[in-house]
Amino acid sequence: MLRRQLLSRLAGLSFLAASGAKAEPAAPKKKLKVMMKSAWGSDDPTRASFAFVHGLALAEAGHEVQIFLTGEATYLMRKATAAEIHPIGWPPLMETLEKVKARQIPIYS
Repeated sequence: MLRRQLLSRLAGLSFLAASGAKAEPAAPKKKLKVMMKSAWGSDDPTRASFAFVHGLALAEAGHEVQIFLTGEATYLMRKATAAEIHPIGWPPLMETLEKVKARQIPIYS
């Protein structure tokens, strides 16, 4: 309790000191170029979806994304295989692939 009060007082002091200084405009965020690589196939559906789900999240954040599939992951590009991939905690792979294609994220396999 005492520690919480001390921290709140310190936070208040830094806020008062910052309000007297001139506020500088925030620097624009740097756009990253990201290549997501995956070799996971249909034997582990959750890991197989990592590259697509994370790549989509990065693209939605404004970064430039490419997805590169090797080995077993290349089979995920077959519609029949992708339709059967249901990762735990995320939407089915077909749904994610549709969003990836809508964002025009290149997929190399």
